[in-house]
Amino acid sequence: MTGQEKSFERVNQKRRTRAELLRAAQDLTAKGQQPSVADVADHAGISRATAYRYFSTSEDMIREAALDAVASSIGIELPKEGDGVASVPLRVESVVRQVYDMVETNEAMFRALLASSVSGKGEAKRGARRITWLTAALEPLRQTLPHDDFRRLVHGLALMTGIETLVVLKDVCDLKPGEAQEVVLWAAKALLAGALDRSVEPAGEGALHGPR
Repeated sequence: MTGQEKSFERVNQKRRTRAELLRAAQDLTAKGQQPSVADVADHAGISRATAYRYFSTSEDMIREAALDAVASSIGIELPKEGDGVASVPLRVESVVRQVYDMVETNEAMFRALLASSVSGKGEAKRGARRITWLTAALEPLRQTLPHDDFRRLVHGLALMTGIETLVVLKDVCDLKPGEAQEVVLWAAKALLAGALDRSVEPAGEGALHGPR
């Protein structure tokens, strides 16, 4: 495993630990409790010191747990054995469309989260759920794109999938919801097409291009 691959795996491990803490927080709050960070750590079987590295306050943790519950509505169709690059565009479109709909449906909550992040009042880092979803959708490209290009594509598409995108299109560009979603999907397809144009398929499959 290369140094870059090890770094990528460490990031994934951190996301898994964070997800376990949020699931534990949801479980305790569903029982009517107002758990502390220590309570959640004990419930998840994770050290308290580790938990406090992710959430310094119970308020940050509970807010993220609520957001995580909303985000659970996103359904990611994982690539099946034999799925190639041709399966990627529709899978990416599904992720981008679902995330846009989720953010728009819960716009007030996401705007409050963004305001907290910008003001510095919330110390917890964002969950980066979109990175996990997009990475899964793009998985068949991992063998045809250089590692750095794959990461850039994930990060570029992340710009198309969040409250930040909706704020720009609605507040700055003054687009109606339907128009905003069309722009988001168009931009994501264009970005993916550019990456596909740079990819090299295994011998025998030929070059594939993303949606225009």
